[in-house]
Amino acid sequence: MLILILTLVALLAAVVLAVLARRGDPEAAITPGAALALKRGTTLGAGAGLAALVAVFLFASTSYVVVGPNQAGHLKRIYGGSDLPTGKIIAVNGEKGPQADILGPGFHFIPFVNVLHQVEQFDVVTVPNGSYGRLVANDGMATPTGTFMAPAIPDDRIEKMLDGRTFLTSGGYRGAQETVLKPGIYRLNRYLFDVEINNRTVASVVPAGFVGVIKSNVAAPGVACREEKAQTADSSDAIVVPVVPAGCVGIWRSVLLPGAYYLNHQAYEMTQVDTRVQTWEYKGGFRKRIIDLSVDDQGRIRQVERFVEQPTPKEAADQAIFVKIEGWDIPVELRVVVQVPPENAPLVVGGVGGLEQIEDRILTPTIRSIVRNVAGSSIRVPVRNAAGELAGQFQTRPTRVLDLIDNRDALESTIEQQIRVEGRKAGIEIKEVRMGEPSIPPELLVSRLREQLAEQLSRAYTRETEAQKVRLDTEAARARADQQREFVAAQIGVQVAEQRQKERQLLGQAERGYLEELAKGQNAQANVLGQDRVAYLQALEKVLATLEKKPELVNLVGKLVPNTVVTSGGDGLAGAAALLSGALSSQSTTPTAQNRPAR
Repeated sequence: MLILILTLVALLAAVVLAVLARRGDPEAAITPGAALALKRGTTLGAGAGLAALVAVFLFASTSYVVVGPNQAGHLKRIYGGSDLPTGKIIAVNGEKGPQADILGPGFHFIPFVNVLHQVEQFDVVTVPNGSYGRLVANDGMATPTGTFMAPAIPDDRIEKMLDGRTFLTSGGYRGAQETVLKPGIYRLNRYLFDVEINNRTVASVVPAGFVGVIKSNVAAPGVACREEKAQTADSSDAIVVPVVPAGCVGIWRSVLLPGAYYLNHQAYEMTQVDTRVQTWEYKGGFRKRIIDLSVDDQGRIRQVERFVEQPTPKEAADQAIFVKIEGWDIPVELRVVVQVPPENAPLVVGGVGGLEQIEDRILTPTIRSIVRNVAGSSIRVPVRNAAGELAGQFQTRPTRVLDLIDNRDALESTIEQQIRVEGRKAGIEIKEVRMGEPSIPPELLVSRLREQLAEQLSRAYTRETEAQKVRLDTEAARARADQQREFVAAQIGVQVAEQRQKERQLLGQAERGYLEELAKGQNAQANVLGQDRVAYLQALEKVLATLEKKPELVNLVGKLVPNTVVTSGGDGLAGAAALLSGALSSQSTTPTAQNRPAR
C-alpha cells in the first residue's frame, strides 16, 4: 500500500510541477525578470519529468509477476473490489479474497497486482504411479441431498473442471470428490482444491487368480439402481444376499477382473476374493500307536509297540476328525479341494465376508459333522463272491473299521456328495474330497499283518529253497566246466594207457616169440658148442652192443682189461678175449691221426 501511495504522490508531483512550469506571465518576456522566470520554468519542468519517472517506476515495480516453470501463481485480492457473497470462498468476479484464476509459468503484467493482491506460488501437484490424488473442493455448489460425496465428474470433462473458474461456474460441488487424480502432473488452484496423496491413496490392484468385489457408498448419476435378492443355491437354507448393478450404492453384482483400478477408498470398498483352487487339510492333533513286526534269524515274528505324535500343521484348516466306528475312536485325516466361482464372489462377501469366514464359520463344522455321520452309520459296498471277485451287486451295511482301508472310495464318494451340497449353499464348489491314512488301532491290523508276513515268509522260504537248488545245479555245472580240461585229459590218458597196454601186449607177444625162437636157436647152438660157450658168446654180444651205444666206456674197459693176454692151449674163447683186449688196448693207447706227433 505504501508503494501505491508513493506512486500517487510522485504522479501528483509530476502533474503539479508540469502545471507550474507552464504557468507564467505573458509579459514576463519583456520585463527585467524574464530570464529568471524562464530558468524557474525549466527547473519545474525537469522536476515534473523526474516525478513522472518515479511514478512510472513505482507503478511498474508493482504490476508484474514471474511464475516458475513448476509452480502456479495464486492471487488473493486485498484492496479494491467488493466483498464475497456469504458462503463463498473463491472470488470469480474480482471480489476480495482468493481468486479463481491462477497464473501459469512466465511473466505476467497486471497493473498494481502486487499492491492490490497478495501473490503466492504453489508447486504443481504430482501424483506418482500406483497412487491417486484425493480431492476436496473448498467451494462450489452444495452436494445433492442424501450423498456425502460429490458425484464423479465424467472423464471427458475432468480436465476442464479442474480449472477453478469452470468448476465454480459449471456446477462443481464442494466437499470430498468421488473423482480422483490419476498419476500425472496437475496445475491446480490450491485455494479451491485440497489434494491428499499418501499411503492411503494407493491404487486398488486385483492380482491374477482373484476378483474384486465392490461395496459402493455412492451412486453414479443416471444409473437405474434396483436391488435384487441373489442366493448361492436353489435351497431354502442357502445364503441370500442383496446385490445391485454397478454404479449403485451397495454390493455390485458384477466383479472387477484382475488389473489396477484408481478407486476412491472413501467411495468404494473393494474385497479381494481368491478364485483359485484351495486345499483345506484336516490333520494332526492326536497320538498315533504303531505295532512294528519283525522277523528274527530263526524266522520267528516279533512285535514292538511305539507312539508317534501327530501335530497339527500351521497351514491346516483344523485337526483330524475323530469318528466312532464299532466302538473305536479313530482319527481320520481329510483333504478338501474347494474353489469360489467368480460369479459367486459377491454372494460370499455379502453373505459371510470371505472364503476364510466360510471355512471357519460354516464348512469346517459341517465337514466334521458329515464325516462323523457317514463313518459312523452305514456304507454301500460292492458284493464279492467266494473267490473275492465283484459280483456286480451292492449292499448297504454298517460301517466297519477296516472299511477305512478296504472301502475308502465308497466313504470318500458319500462324504464328497454331502459336502458338495453344503458348499453350494455357501457359494463355493467342492472339487474333491480325499481321506488320508487313517490311524486304525494296531490291534485290528496285527493279525492281518502277521498272516501276510507268514505268507510272505512261506513264499520266501519256497523261493529260497528253489534258489538253493538252482544254485547247486549251477555250481555243479560250473565245477564240471572248470574240470572239463582235466576230464578230457584223463579220458585221453585212459585211451593212451589202453593203447600202451595193447602195445606192450603186442611187444610182449613179439618178444616172447622172439625169445622162443632165440631159445630154440640157443638150444641148437648149445647142442653144437655146448652150454657154457653159448653163454660166453651171449655175454660178449651184450658187451659189444653196450660199447656201441656208449663209446665213452671204451677207455674205462681199457683200464680194467690187461694189455697182454696170455693164452694157453685151450678153447677159442680165450683167443677171442685176447683179441678184444688187444683191440681195446690199441684203441686207448694209439693216438688218432690228428693227435699223432710229427716226426
